[in-house]
Amino acid sequence: MPLLTIRHVLAVPIALLNALTCRGMHFMGTAVPVVVKIEELRNFIRARRQEGKSVGLTPTMGALHAGHLSLVEILRQHVDCVIVTIFVNPTQFSVNEDFGRYPRQLTQDLEKLLAVKADLVFAPSVEEMYPSDFSTRVIITGPAQVNLEDRFRPTHFEGVATVVAKLLNQAQADVAIFGEKDYQQLQVIRRLARDLDLSTRILAGPTLRDADGLALSSRNVYLSNDERAKAPQLYLALRLAASQILKGVEICEALKQSREIIVKAGMQIDYLEARHAESLTPLKSLVEGPARLLVAAHLGKTRLIDNIAVS
Repeated sequence: MPLLTIRHVLAVPIALLNALTCRGMHFMGTAVPVVVKIEELRNFIRARRQEGKSVGLTPTMGALHAGHLSLVEILRQHVDCVIVTIFVNPTQFSVNEDFGRYPRQLTQDLEKLLAVKADLVFAPSVEEMYPSDFSTRVIITGPAQVNLEDRFRPTHFEGVATVVAKLLNQAQADVAIFGEKDYQQLQVIRRLARDLDLSTRILAGPTLRDADGLALSSRNVYLSNDERAKAPQLYLALRLAASQILKGVEICEALKQSREIIVKAGMQIDYLEARHAESLTPLKSLVEGPARLLVAAHLGKTRLIDNIAVS
């Protein structure tokens, strides 16, 4: 999606946020400080460093739910100061994806972050992150090119790697945390930090689920009531496959049974795979290494992803 189009989409809300922040106001009544400029972020972090405090980063695209908030709480156990970024990153969306309708609810997000005592919110504009003459992209192979999400979203991880590299460089945080729900993304970010010798330590936060097993996601709001009732079958299918594999059933047979469950629930499968938990290369048996099951499927107009360890 061209950046110019995206800027037009975001111009009004970002202009409002910029105006409020530049006047030193707490956005929409929240007591969590909000900055929108990279230099403001760095000034805040510099001041915390001078106080002898460690700094942690929680990058998000907003529309926060309990899963995001759990990352803030986990990170708080490792650092003195927690910064949350809220930025719907245009470069990780393709033209046929849901950038325009991705949920944006900054007021509610800030209220939730106040409850978990975040220290700062960094909510930059598209122009701040990608100036008109921006010309650099991070290209990553390895776990970014293993025929999972990349098969269906070929430019996605280039956009993820670019924005995460920028955020980690901007903040120079001691620790950053990412959720295991986006497992391939987590592995991409781990490799990015390792390969570029970034000093920030990468933590993984466990996937949070509703009582029926559905992984929490900002996109769950798209599900109709009927679709929401069917969606937990995705997790059920993963659990069944993991159980079968641990009992000695061949991986290909276990996945076949689980695919039938998913299809019967009315979903269209993009992939259901058993992969090496670190490299994400295909596995034929548990002898080849620790295993992770990963799935993506469409339920109505909503695309759901999930994963679990085979253990």
